[in-house]
Amino acid sequence: MNSLAARDAFYIGRCLHLADEAARRGEVPVGAVIVDPSGAVVAEGFNLRETAFDATAHAEVVALRAASEARRRWYLDDLTLYVTLEPCLMCAGALVQARIARVVYGCTDPKGGAMGSLYDVPNDTRLNHRFPYEAGVRAEECGERLRAFFRARRGASVKAPR
Repeated sequence: MNSLAARDAFYIGRCLHLADEAARRGEVPVGAVIVDPSGAVVAEGFNLRETAFDATAHAEVVALRAASEARRRWYLDDLTLYVTLEPCLMCAGALVQARIARVVYGCTDPKGGAMGSLYDVPNDTRLNHRFPYEAGVRAEECGERLRAFFRARRGASVKAPR
């Protein structure tokens, strides 16, 4: 790919497909892809909290675990993580711990985001690792996946009067 912006948009598109798979499984539609400098996909993940009965099974953590397994190491200092939703505090902390090189995300999370919304973990000088991030790539598409999922969930919980 000839530009960083085009590359970012491409991989967020791949994340959107993973988010769709999460939604088909009844999971909150968030997808993540981890890519090496050559553009090869190292790992993918999507939310599995409901399926795995695991509060930590966010898309980013699922992808980080897969990337660490693929690389046979816990530090991922040459990799970029793409994700449809701004990472939460837990995921941002995991990305610091993994020494990720860069993060690109779609839509912001004003209620729980830790990369610019509520917190700015990647730029916190008190931590031992900092990394750049790009926000808002294909944000409308990413946000619409989430809005549609929660609209459908709210609609399914409304009961007809007896």
